[in-house]
Amino acid sequence: MATDSVQRPTTAAFFLQSAIAFGLSLTALVVGIVKLPVGPWERGFLAIGLLFVVSSAFTLAKCVRDRQEVEEVTSRVDRARIDKLLTEQDPFHTPAP
Repeated sequence: MATDSVQRPTTAAFFLQSAIAFGLSLTALVVGIVKLPVGPWERGFLAIGLLFVVSSAFTLAKCVRDRQEVEEVTSRVDRARIDKLLTEQDPFHTPAP
């Protein structure tokens, strides 16, 4: 018997909270870069750094999600193989001489 793993879907409230937090932090950082008393070259450097950090965060989140999905699929395949072996195994069967 295979037991299915418990999958907890992301709730709408959690998704909304994450989106709002991301939006607020991004806005605060952009405002900070704009209001910073430095020259345009420094501002441009900070803006490019911000874009790089945001894109890297999205890429890392995607890689973590993909790895988790692969491990879940591998786990299911291994579990199916073990279940098949256990159902085919007959401990009372004796080979004919």
